[in-house]
Amino acid sequence: VQLQASGGGLVPPGGSLRLSCTFSEITSDYYHIAWFRQAPGKEREGVAMINGRDGSTKYAGSVKGRFTISRDNSKSTVHLQIHDLNLEDTAVYYCATRYGRLALSATLSPTQYNYWGQGTLVTVSS
Repeated sequence: VQLQASGGGLVPPGGSLRLSCTFSEITSDYYHIAWFRQAPGKEREGVAMINGRDGSTKYAGSVKGRFTISRDNSKSTVHLQIHDLNLEDTAVYYCATRYGRLALSATLSPTQYNYWGQGTLVTVSS
């Protein structure tokens, strides 16, 4: 599976941004697609996940209410809509996927994903 993230850029605090992750054919009914981010000097963290089978979602507590993950199956794309950006959101954002069932508690763990796209940089600055 190949994934490509796009949509990053420079945004002022309080602004909004939509990231997109385009993926090649996924050959399983059971898969998850997630967005992760990595700020300078920090570990990669999961921020949002969507279940490819039933469309259920999960968010990290730090972004809940501001981030929305969605999918467009016709375009093989997953979006991450981000509102009310703050300085702590500055990071390289990655999308990733994995096949198979996964416990909900593990769906934001980077170690559970084995297909990764390149990152897209989001910089929040005034």
